[in-house]
This record gives sequence, structure tokens and C-alpha cells, in this order.
Amino acid sequence: MDAGSAVFNACYIKTRDCVPQAGFGSADAGAKERIVMDKKKNYAVMDGNTAAAYSAYAFTEVAAIYPITPSSPMAEKVDEWSAKGKKNLFGTTVDVIQMQSEAGAAGTCHGSLQAGALTTTFTSSQGLMLMIPAMYAMGGQFLPSVMHIASRVVTSNHHSIFGDHTDFMTCRTTGYGMLMSSSPQEAMDLAAVAHLSAIKARYAFMHCFDGFRTSHEMQRIETLDYEDLRGLVDQKALQEFRRQSLNPEHPTNRGNNVNPDIYFQCKEGANVKAEIVPDTIQHYMDEINKLTGRDYKLFNYYGAPDAEEVIVVMCSASEAVKETVDYLNAQGRKVGMVQIHLYRPFSVKHFAAAIPASVKKIAVLDRSKETGSVGEPVYLDVVTALNQAGRNDITVVGGRYGLSSKDTTPGQFIAVYDNLAKEQPKNNFTIGINDDVTHTSLDYTEIELPHPGQISCKLWGLGGDGTVGANKNAISTIGFVGGKYAQAYFSYDTMKSGGLTQSHLRFGDEPILSTYLVNSADFVAVHAPTYVKKYDVTADLKDGGTFLLNCPWSVEELEEHLPAKMKRDLARKHANFYIIDAAKLAAAIGLGKRTNNILQGAFFALTKVIPMDLAIEDMKKNNYNSYFKKAGQKIVDMNNQAVDLGVQASVKVEIPAAWADATDEPVAEPKNMTPFVRDIVMPLDKQQGDKLPVSVFQKYGVLDGTWENGTSVYSKRGVATKVPKWNPDACIQCNRCSMCCPHAAIRPVLLTDEEKAGVPDSFVTAPAKGLGKDAPKYNFRMQLSPYDCLGCGVCLTACPAKDALTWAPFEEMKSEQPLFDDVAMNESYLKKDVISDKSVKNVQFAKPYFQFSAACAGCAETTYIKLLSQLFGDRMYVGNAAGCSSAISGGAPILPYCRDCKGHGPAWEHSLFEDNAEFAFGFYHAQDAIRKELLIRIEALKNAGVAAEEAAAYLADWNDREKSRDVSDALIAALEKAEQTDEVKYILDNREFLAKKSVWAVGGDGWAYDIGFGGIDHVMAQNQDVNLLVLDTEVYSNTGGQSSKATPTSATAKFAASGKKVAKKDLGAILMQYGYVYVAQVAMGADQAQTLKALREAESYDGPSIVICYCPCLEQHIKAGMGTSQDEMKKAVECGYWHLYRYDPRRIAEGKNPFQLDSKEPDTDKVMDFLMGENRFASLKNNFPDKADALYAKEVEDVKARYERYKKLAED
Repeated sequence: MDAGSAVFNACYIKTRDCVPQAGFGSADAGAKERIVMDKKKNYAVMDGNTAAAYSAYAFTEVAAIYPITPSSPMAEKVDEWSAKGKKNLFGTTVDVIQMQSEAGAAGTCHGSLQAGALTTTFTSSQGLMLMIPAMYAMGGQFLPSVMHIASRVVTSNHHSIFGDHTDFMTCRTTGYGMLMSSSPQEAMDLAAVAHLSAIKARYAFMHCFDGFRTSHEMQRIETLDYEDLRGLVDQKALQEFRRQSLNPEHPTNRGNNVNPDIYFQCKEGANVKAEIVPDTIQHYMDEINKLTGRDYKLFNYYGAPDAEEVIVVMCSASEAVKETVDYLNAQGRKVGMVQIHLYRPFSVKHFAAAIPASVKKIAVLDRSKETGSVGEPVYLDVVTALNQAGRNDITVVGGRYGLSSKDTTPGQFIAVYDNLAKEQPKNNFTIGINDDVTHTSLDYTEIELPHPGQISCKLWGLGGDGTVGANKNAISTIGFVGGKYAQAYFSYDTMKSGGLTQSHLRFGDEPILSTYLVNSADFVAVHAPTYVKKYDVTADLKDGGTFLLNCPWSVEELEEHLPAKMKRDLARKHANFYIIDAAKLAAAIGLGKRTNNILQGAFFALTKVIPMDLAIEDMKKNNYNSYFKKAGQKIVDMNNQAVDLGVQASVKVEIPAAWADATDEPVAEPKNMTPFVRDIVMPLDKQQGDKLPVSVFQKYGVLDGTWENGTSVYSKRGVATKVPKWNPDACIQCNRCSMCCPHAAIRPVLLTDEEKAGVPDSFVTAPAKGLGKDAPKYNFRMQLSPYDCLGCGVCLTACPAKDALTWAPFEEMKSEQPLFDDVAMNESYLKKDVISDKSVKNVQFAKPYFQFSAACAGCAETTYIKLLSQLFGDRMYVGNAAGCSSAISGGAPILPYCRDCKGHGPAWEHSLFEDNAEFAFGFYHAQDAIRKELLIRIEALKNAGVAAEEAAAYLADWNDREKSRDVSDALIAALEKAEQTDEVKYILDNREFLAKKSVWAVGGDGWAYDIGFGGIDHVMAQNQDVNLLVLDTEVYSNTGGQSSKATPTSATAKFAASGKKVAKKDLGAILMQYGYVYVAQVAMGADQAQTLKALREAESYDGPSIVICYCPCLEQHIKAGMGTSQDEMKKAVECGYWHLYRYDPRRIAEGKNPFQLDSKEPDTDKVMDFLMGENRFASLKNNFPDKADALYAKEVEDVKARYERYKKLAED
């Protein structure tokens, strides 16, 4: 549904027959020894999403779904398995239906269940919120619905895609049972319990687990056998459910309207159903226990049998609390914990039985915050349950932890137990933060628990460099081939591709319970050399640990490049220090920037966690499985060569003794850094946000979600190994490179001779040309920002002049950064006499109000947003639908929308996914209402002779886009000199509303074609001055590449694994039917001038407008790479895959055809070549060869038919 975030690939890796160790997966260390089954068991390495989906698939006949991070992989796996013919327990494949929204998915579930099919869905956060109305119906009608929830924050003052319990806690009154899992293993097992219990009890269930911490944590777990599960299904109950379903063969009415006289009685009757659920759940837990040797209870107690202090908790934190209990009890404490598995219905009987008689104090931990309540939900339930059970002798306190996946560690849980040990423990506490405002937080000290025989690793990667994928493969190799317990968890910054990734890996011979980040690592690897000066990469290295740095430097050059803190740590921690130049090796064998196999080989060679021959063999098997079908044997061989090189390429560095006393050099602060940036942005950018206290956010007004914008200027990632270099002799000064730069990192500059004399000599220029015969003499330079460039190469592919731009090493070019910062970014050098929206060349001299975003290298979406900001940025409202564009526009702390020297700039906010058009419509109406109030007062002032001339000018041109700002400024100046009456003061107090604003709703195809289409249709139909910018990637990019109605025939995507069967929705044609909506379809790489003209016309039209922009994307898997994204647009238009047009209603009054087809007649013979250039199409032939040719033929026909329709429109 949004997000996003960052996107993750859940994967069901492999299985193997193994005999488990005694006690595997024990939920109760103090209980009797687990039975070791004679039967061999299947083990696999998988994450929690895949584990839940695996069990859900067995019991599901219909799955109605809609993507939302972090639950999407569950639905994706079900769809993939169905497409490949995997059978459920009923001998069929699951019928997977992708709906237009979560509300639609819930409605489909409701109808499917009422008609007698076992139906499942998977969701999170806002998606779950949209399902609530249907959930009340399904829960109230006792339907065996099962929903699997990867729990996540619900957007409030800030948007977050990370995990806590806010979403499912909101649903606790819907009548659904609520089962809680703490790990991938529990997700596998309790998913089965949920489905089995739903059938037997005829009751709806939510199966919940922590988003990201469990949903994306990979572990070696035991898989359940479908044949074992088959025998557990209550066939009689299933048949009774089918007989009682709605059917014309035995018709009934259901869900009727009733009056107050009987509603209450019928609602209270649900008690009878709820009463049987706990025992039903325990029955199926016992059945799973028999199969597995595990010990599931509704409430599992863990710890000392005579404990006096106990924590009550649910989901993933339970695992880390168990570790903490063991640690404290080994030191003589008497503590324990209760893990909640069944939260609704809450069984007082079972809960009370789980509490040892010795318990005196309980701390209840909630992973949600209910503002204004006397306590959070679990706390209130526990207090009530103990009261009902007669245990009033127990003191109960409550606390909050881990909101938005905030890491929760053993040190924090020790603080909770220490609080309980006090005579009067603190209630309503928090852990993991420093609340220096309302003083709720408990002080804590981090501690590293002993894990004998366990190896922990932390790897710092660059988003998109393959580090995360390689580490997923490594964990599967270690867990499967090496036969070890293994855990992997991945954390990310707010960037898309090119941001920071951190891989936290653990493996050993015992089960791993550490559900928190690695903060004491045996092995640390840094895959991006620029990180050594940006982050504290050695802080988590253990004494005697191994440190691997991927860098282009020789051993001798390390002295110059490594910061003093890093040198001290390496020396004082007695590190085994290695370097490797993976980029050089990858380039030498033809792999370009793909260093993942080289670094994975080095990882296995240095950690020696499993025998090297086994590791190499499995890495090469993974290469074959990953690359053969989509790329061929040659690519497989190259990656195998990379493995062999990586194993032996690391160079040992003898650490100089002097490093132990290395002294820090002064660090220069960024120029013009504001206090907000200093106190909030810079710590966050350095991954130090966990240490910031509440007071700093209160001080800067962040608590309501408001942030200072333009902070992306301070990031300066410097992650490109090579960047463009400008050649003034070859440049034709067309500015096409600037137009298509995704990050606004290359800009044209014009200087007078006088200005040129005042800048550094290294700011080499050429005489400006092509500015018009009357233009003054200027000096031209195309200036690069090397630290903001991601090295995508889009500018080089778009440049029409040979050798005007060439590649150069980053190290050679980084000295140009001051030229960019001090000259290209200096607004005093902007030439207003040249800037014009009439040509591509001239508009690129305008300030971009969108710069240095977190977008992927080569991103097409940001090129349109940047251009929009250059045209209208000083007066623009932007409502942004959830998706890639919102993630890169509002990914704190790196915010790309900025302001000018006057303080003007785009006002941006992230709406919800489904309501962005309506949200922007609200912008419009607020402006309209307030400005009309001002008009009344200005009219009165004019009539009273106060600033009469300026007031009259304003009243004449207040709504004129070209003049509104000038007449507003003139009126303000005049009123400031006038007598300060109440009316004058009122207008001056509301001066920011005087100038006409440009209102835009921006979002992707998931919003425009699917979940938000109803809102778009309604807003466009109102015939008001609201503009829409649709960034069409033809797939849900931010949530991982799921199909949308914009996905064309034959394209593969998640939820369309075997190829899309129906044609792409023609959004533009639908909206043209109104006759008064301006509609344009553009592709910047095909025709920059047409794109510029469409945006200009859309905004100038006094009515609704929509501009649909073609956006090649990583999720389209372009074979030539994202550096060719602009060329890909050109190819799409030339072959007729995409068309350029403008529908302008103003032409009707002129007696002209409103529809103008701007693209030339396409060469449709090139369509197949275009399709085969993208793996989203080409992979269909490899994976589904029996379906491919027919779908390709249909897509070609769809392309031709669409062109014929447009051609006819243009000719009419």
C-alpha cells in the first residue's frame, strides 16, 4: 500500500531431511525435556512472511490480496506457488485475486467466505485499517476468515513502514481471535493453528507477528508437512461451514438490518462462540506440539519456577526476554516471563494458570501507544484478568517499547526487571528512548549476553550493490549446507537504491533468540569506502574480531584515508584487518558494479563458518539458479569466477602500533548549517538517531510531524566510483543532461565576466550560446556535484554531443564540490532574463526546488518532479500518495524539497495511499476559501481609499498565474505603509494566502490506476483547478514490483507471475470522456519539449488536469540498466508501446480538435525487440514458455489497437 520504503524479498530457500536436536524450539526452558521424534524432519531457511504463507497456503482456497509493506511477500509467495502449480490440502491451486485496495480485498474475502470457500488475506497497517468495516461483519458472522498480519505502525504524526502493534491493537474489538507469533518458526506453526481453529470453532482469526523483525528475519526452521496437517482438519466442521454458506440451493438472508429492540441481545450472544475458542486453540497447539516436540500454550511461562518478578509480553520481544531471563537467573535473580500467544479472546483462566504463585510484581510491555489512555491495551487486560482471577496481591506496572521497530535489547529488559525490584516500581514507563520531557523512560546500560559458539556478523552495504541478496544466500548456505542455526535481519536508511544497508547475521549450533541488532560482532565488513568517514563502522567490532574493508586503496594509502577513530579501534581491539578491491575485480571480469559474489566469497573465506568447499559449491549453485534462466551460462560463469576471486582476494593489513594513539582531525561543519540540521539531521544521517532525546524534537517542533525542508543538501553521500566530467569544447549547451538528471546533481550556470572574475579559476567556462540574439554576453559551464551524483550515467546516454560528458574517477572529480556548492547553488547567479518555461534549454537555468533525493540511480520519477519544481516550485502545494515518490520526497532526515532565498518553496505532505487526490483537493479548497475572505476585505480597503491603486490591481489580477505574485507583493508593501487598522492587520497576518498557488497531487500508478482511482475520478469531475502528476512505472515499485492495472499484457510481476493476461488500463482515455479535463501523456526521454509543454499547459489550464509520465524503473528489470532509462522511454515511443499526446479542452472553444497526438506513427515491428529488452517481459518465455508467445502476440495487438484509437481521435 505504500511505503516504502525500502523493499525486501522473502524467500523460501531449501529443505533437507534432518534429525532435530533435543529441545529444538522449546518455548519453555524450565519445562520437561522435549520429545525427539523418530521421524525425520524438514528444515528450511526462510523468513517469517514465507513461513506464515507456507502454512496458510495449505488451508486456503481463495486469497484476496493487495500489496502493503511489510506483508506483501506473503501474498507474493502464495501467488508464485499457485502460478507454479503447488497444491493446497484440497488438491487445487489457490485462487489468488489482486484487488484495487485492501478494502476491496476484505470485501472479496467476506463474499467468498459467505459463499463457502476458505479464504485468506495478508496485510498490515493502513491496509488493515481499510479492512476494519468488513472485519466487523466477518467476525460478527462467525466466518472462518484468517488474516495474516505483519504488524506495522499506522501513520499518525509521522509516516513509518516499520513494525509495532498499533495496527492490530486497533482491531481488537472486531470480534476476531488474535494469535501472536514471536519468530519465523512460530509464524509457521501458529499460522496452521489459526486456520485449523478457524475451521473447527467457526471463528475469524488474525495471526499477527512483528513487521520486519519477524516478517523479514530469516532463520533455519522446521517446516510442517502438509500430509500431517491434512489429518488435523476437522472435516465435519468444514462440511458444516459449507452447508451453512449462502447458496440458492438453500437460500437464506444474512446481515439484515435490525432495530434497537434486538441488536444488543444478538451481539451479546457472541459470548457463547468466544468461550470455546481458547480450548480449541490449545487443542490444535497440542496437535502441533505432538508433531514437532515443541510446547505451545495460550500463555507460555518461561523462567524460575519461584519467580517473584515477571514480564508479560507478546511477539518477537519474547525471544530476547527469554535470553534476559536466563542471564539474570544464572546470576541468582528469580525472574520469569509470560509470552502471550492468544490475545483475543483473552482467557483469564489460562493466563492465571501461567503465573507462578510466587509472583509479586508484573511488568506488562506494550508495543503500541494509546495517547490519553490510563494504560496500553495489554496492560489493561492483564490488570483486569488478575483482578478477575483474585490475584490482587500482585503489583502490576505497564510500559512501552519498540515503536516503529525501535531496537529492544537485553539491557533494556534488565532495566524493566530492575524497576520491578524496587519497592515502588515506576508505572507507565518507556524503554529504549531518553524521554527528558515527560520523564517516562527507564535508564539502562547495554550488555552483551554470552552466546558460546555463536558467530555474529555486521555488514555495511550500499543499497542496490547486492550485499543484502548475497547475505540472504549466505544464511541459506550456512543454515542448509552447514547444518547450523542461522539468523539474518536487515536494516536500512531512508534512501532507495544507493542508501545504507546493514546486514545483521548470527549462526551457531544452538537456536538463536536474539531478536535485536548485532552490536558486538566477530566479523564486520564495510562494502562502501565512503562509509569509513561517515559512520562509526568499527564501534561494534569485538576484541580480536575480523574487519574487511572494500576500497580502492592500497595498504600504504590507508594511512591517508582512514579516520583516527577507526584506526584506534582497529589497533586497540586487536582486529584482524583485511582490504579488498571488489569493484576493480568485478570490472575486470565484466560484472560492472556487481561485487556481491566477490564479497560473499571473501566473507566465507574470512569467517570460516563452514568448510570452504561446501560454501563454494553452494554459492555456485545459487549462481546457476539466479542467473541461468534470465541471463544464460556466460553470466553464470562470470559470477562463478567472481566467487573464486573473492575467496582469495583479501589482503591482510598489519596494523601499525601508532594507530592505537591516532589523533582526530578537526571536522568542518557544513556551510550554512541550521540548528535543526545540526541537532537532528546530522545525527540521524550518521545513524545516531537512537540517542536523540525527546526534548530535541519538542524544541524544534517535530512532534506534530513538521520538519525543516531542504535537508538533502547536507547529505553528500559520495557513493559513486565514477562520475561525469564536462568538456566545454564538445558541449553544445542544450542542457538535456540537466533536464534528465534524477538528482539535480548537474546544472548549467551562466556568469557575467564580472561574476566569473570573482569565482575560482578552476570554474572553467565556455562562451554561452543559443540564448537569443538579444541576450547579454554570458559565460557557460555545466557543473557537477560529485558527492550528490550516484553515477547512473543517464546524463551521458541523453547527451547528443560526442564526448561532451565522459566518465572520470570520483577521486579525480571530488575537488569540484566547492564549485557546485558555492557557484551552481548560489541563487545570486541565476539569470532571470534567460530563465523561461518556453524551452528545455532555458528552463534548466531555473532553480530546482527538488534536489539530491533518496531516489535510485537512474530514477525517472524524480526527473519529472524536479522539472515540475523548476516551473512552479515557489508557489506549489504537493500532496504525495504513498509510494516511491513519497519515500524519496519525505524520507527524513534527507528531504529534497527546498526553499529559495526568499523563503518560498513547495509545501509538501504525504497523504495516505488511497486519498491523495482528495487530499490535494483539500489544499485547493482551503486556499480558495481563505482568499475569498481576503477579497472581501481588500475590496473594502479599496473603497475606503486605503492602498486603493494596489488593491484595485490585486482585485483585477489576484487569480492570474503570471501576475498574482507581483500584485500581491505590491499590495503587501502598500499595506505595510498604511495605517494599521484591524482590516489591514488581518490581510498582512494572512499575506501568505494572497498569491495564487499551484496545487498538485503526485503519485504512482498504484495510486492512480488502482486504490486512488475513485478519488481521482471524483476530483477531476468537480472541474476545479487541481493538477495531478502520475508517475507511471507500470508496477507497484515501492512495495516490491506487484502488478497494477497499469501493468501491460505479458509483463511478469508479483501477482502476475505467469504474465499479465489483460491489457493496461487507459487512464487518460477514461478522463478525456469528461471533456473538460486537461489530459497529457509524456515521456521525457522521447521528447523533452513535449513534456515541458504538457506540464506548462496543464498548470495554466483553469480546471482539472492530469499528466501521465512514463517512468522506467528498477522493477522493470531493463537489461541495459537504469543508466539508459531516458533511452528506454525513446524506444517505447518509437515502437508504439507508449504514446505522447495532449488533450486540451481550451481548443474546443477555438474550433479545434482538443486531442493532439504528439508522437509519430510508431514502427510496431520493433515492439518485440523493446519487450525483450526488459526482463519483466523476457523472463516470461523462460519460466512459462507455453504461455509466452500468445501473451506477447496479445500485447502487440494491444499496442496497435491503442495507437489506432489515438489516431482516430486525432483525425476526428
